[in-house]
Amino acid sequence: MKRYSKSHHGTMHELNITPLLDLAFVLLVIFIITTTPLVEDKDLLLPKASSRPKDPPRKPNYVSLDEKGNIFLNMKPMDLASLYKNLVEFRTKDPDLSIILRGDSELEYQHVVNVLEVLQQANVIKVSLATEPTASSRPN
Repeated sequence: MKRYSKSHHGTMHELNITPLLDLAFVLLVIFIITTTPLVEDKDLLLPKASSRPKDPPRKPNYVSLDEKGNIFLNMKPMDLASLYKNLVEFRTKDPDLSIILRGDSELEYQHVVNVLEVLQQANVIKVSLATEPTASSRPN
């Protein structure tokens, strides 16, 4: 019988990828270095801004409606006629007047429409409606 000699070389069961990873990292570094844009600053003469101080922030004005339809301007009770008169007076002092309208959720919608009409007649352009966030929309 012939004896078959076993080879001293074993079969390779795994692929050694270490040299491939080294090559990939070297190529990645080369691409990062070569593709960064060169920043060239230009000498610019920038325009000058006025040294006028900023206007102080204005106190917001609130028109509130309770569940019975009572109207309040900055917590002072009033009717639609006096609301119009006060809004016109506020507009002469501040042409950029903004109003935040707060209404009770149980209030009839017609009361809100009446106040919106007075705001429009008084030429108040910036009107915001105040709302409360629901439990599902509150951040955790």
